[in-house]
Amino acid sequence: MVKLTIVGRVEDGLPLAQDQTYVNQEDNTSFLLYKQQAEFLLKQVSKDSLLHPKMTILLDHHSFHFLVEKKICYIALSDSSYPRKLLFNYLQNLNKELDKLDEKALIQKISKPYSFIRFGKIIGRIRKQYIDTRTQANLSKLNALRKQELDVVTEHLNDIIQRQQILETLEKASSDPPMIVSTIWSSRCLQDISLKWTPVTIIILVILVLFKASLIMTDDYLISTMI
Repeated sequence: MVKLTIVGRVEDGLPLAQDQTYVNQEDNTSFLLYKQQAEFLLKQVSKDSLLHPKMTILLDHHSFHFLVEKKICYIALSDSSYPRKLLFNYLQNLNKELDKLDEKALIQKISKPYSFIRFGKIIGRIRKQYIDTRTQANLSKLNALRKQELDVVTEHLNDIIQRQQILETLEKASSDPPMIVSTIWSSRCLQDISLKWTPVTIIILVILVLFKASLIMTDDYLISTMI
């Protein structure tokens, strides 16, 4: 069955509405986790990290499905056994209902998450029609959809999360201030001086070492002759 539905704005990833049936489940830990994951996917869609307009995201014994139409993203969570064609038919019906409302101006003005309560009630009404896949209406839909091709890309949620973590790490590394190299030490003049005088300096040091060694040997010789 369809367990969670969220409709959001692609432009900024703001969740606009959810099935009002879920409001009473806010104290359910599992529900809150699924809701957070759905919001995460919505953010990825807004960042163009998920480039396909139709996708199925695998998650243990459940699956997220999303449909992007006219800069609105429809996300639903269902059991993995739920017919995928029927699920996307459900999402397409939500899109049709939103088109009927013709609330483009209102959708652009919404700034508070889940404040499009009117559409939340519509989601709940349509969702009830898709709860039982064995009803005659849903069996008829499945039969009609059987011959249709479903162009849907499938990924696993863990892969998406890992990819996002890598991107965040790379972005953080690129934003760190680079090591400042003094222009004095990197000047061409000092490089020329270094190339010219380094060999001379080494030769002088070698001469000094040999001279010191000869003095030590001379002192040792004199001391030995006096004994």
